[in-house]
Amino acid sequence: MARKMTGAEMVVEALKDQGVEIIFGYPGGAVLPIYDALFHQEKVQHILVRHEQGAAHAAEGYARSSGKVGVLLVTSGPGATNTITGLTDALMDSIPVVCITGQVPTHLIGSDAFQECDTVGITRHCTKHNYLVKSVDDLPRILHEAFYVASSGRPGPVVIDIPKDVQFASGTYTGPRNVHHKTYQPKLEGDTESIRRAVKMMAAAKRPIFYTGGGVINSGPAASTLLRELVSLTGFPITSTLMGLGAYPGSGPNWLGMLGMHGTFEANNAMHDCDLMIAVGARFDDRITGRLDAFSPGSKKIHIDIDRSSINKNVKIDLPIVGDCGHVLESLVRVWRSEAMHAEKQPLDGWWKTIDHWRERKSLAFRNSDKVIKPQYAVQRLYALTKDRDPYITTEVGQHQMWAAQHYHFDEPNRWMTSGGLGTMGYGLPAAIGAQLAHPKSLVVDIAGEASILMNIQEMSTAIQYRLPVKVFILNNEYMGMVRQWQELLHGGRYSHSYSEALPDFVKLAEAFGGKGIRCSDPAELDSAILEMIDYDGPVIFDCLVEKNENCFPMIPSGKAHNDMLLADLGDDAGVELGSIIDEKGKMLV
Repeated sequence: MARKMTGAEMVVEALKDQGVEIIFGYPGGAVLPIYDALFHQEKVQHILVRHEQGAAHAAEGYARSSGKVGVLLVTSGPGATNTITGLTDALMDSIPVVCITGQVPTHLIGSDAFQECDTVGITRHCTKHNYLVKSVDDLPRILHEAFYVASSGRPGPVVIDIPKDVQFASGTYTGPRNVHHKTYQPKLEGDTESIRRAVKMMAAAKRPIFYTGGGVINSGPAASTLLRELVSLTGFPITSTLMGLGAYPGSGPNWLGMLGMHGTFEANNAMHDCDLMIAVGARFDDRITGRLDAFSPGSKKIHIDIDRSSINKNVKIDLPIVGDCGHVLESLVRVWRSEAMHAEKQPLDGWWKTIDHWRERKSLAFRNSDKVIKPQYAVQRLYALTKDRDPYITTEVGQHQMWAAQHYHFDEPNRWMTSGGLGTMGYGLPAAIGAQLAHPKSLVVDIAGEASILMNIQEMSTAIQYRLPVKVFILNNEYMGMVRQWQELLHGGRYSHSYSEALPDFVKLAEAFGGKGIRCSDPAELDSAILEMIDYDGPVIFDCLVEKNENCFPMIPSGKAHNDMLLADLGDDAGVELGSIIDEKGKMLV
């Protein structure tokens, strides 16, 4: 039903019509009309962040954990520019976000007015689409269209830049009906003949592997269910990217662990030696492929992706299938069943024997200690004590992120929120706030590093204000750990500015914000301290003092192939060459 209202009122009405319950924002002069409209209603809850980057990451955490579109509202100029990191992060990781920015009045655009910037120009390369609203008559269409673009096809961030005079102007509002974009119509169904060909290639494969990414999770829960069914039907091994964790259960029998730079020995070697790779919702980024000319050199490659531009972008594909992961997986399952397909037993059994041989290396093993907390052990104990609570886990970026991916096991999708493509330090705490608001009764933990957490530590105030019981679990090694590791292994041990000096007392810092602080350095006391953190009904900063010089292994050094991996030095107990680069036959290369 068409109704007369101001542009600012249209924004709020559109949010209601799109089913938005929570938005993250920070007020300023260019968006005060919208904030005034928010004041006069109660359906849309506004969460006041302490920095606009925090708003963007909180919207990402909300979206990633709920499957809904995350929304943020910021003012012009610095308000808009402060969102750039979060918008780029959402674009890289395909997270549906709508960012509404204020803009100076239309007659002042281009005059270097106070708090003016070219928001559309600045965000052109870090958004899926953006709009500058020039007339209030266009505003309802743009608002509804933005949600469609952000959430359909390959999800991503959309910016709507609204000048202040457009917010004040009156016009006719219409609700969402037959919303679409005339030049954007993503293809959902895969080509039938290509799907049949894929099934035949799968049945003929002797050394197959599923390689899955965040696209499976973005497609919705049904896609993860179908993926599990297809893996069970075929009996094929499966690995995934950092963003794909949880689509197939980490406790599943066919799971090889994570793939890539810090992936498992068995996953990386299986990718290197497979004869058929079925890539589902993954984009072949450099952290996965390693050296491109040595990436899975003997395999045929099937690539399923809704984004046509991802096909053949980095790796030559033998059989592309453009379509939504959920729809294509459904078709693959149906054809496999209807044609009573099966893989050849003897070659597949032999493939699994080879994989089991690689598994025997126990590439995620580490030398534990009863004197100091090892970071891997800390994550394992956190997992053991929280797994039955169906928690949501976010991370910052660095060594702790990789240890979390390796040692915290995810059996369900949408429980793992991390910055994959951009690698944004400061992501985890605001993302945890977003996830907590999406799931107010759930346990939400941000696994952090002492350097990363300081990037957006101000968002503890947001957690306190809205009584959000987020837990920040810091693996504190007093270093920018991943930087230090690269400097040790690749730069001759020259630790240039990687030591975390002048750290705050995190316990006192938590108390200063109004939360609870816990510190633990004794492995014997770790379990009880973690339980204390879990049981506290409010925000917690847990300062877990861990081994300072521990490195994150396995590791594929930059520019190396999947079968050129650095493995941990475990001593005689492990039966492996220590800290050496080893090829697929176990021969030491250096």
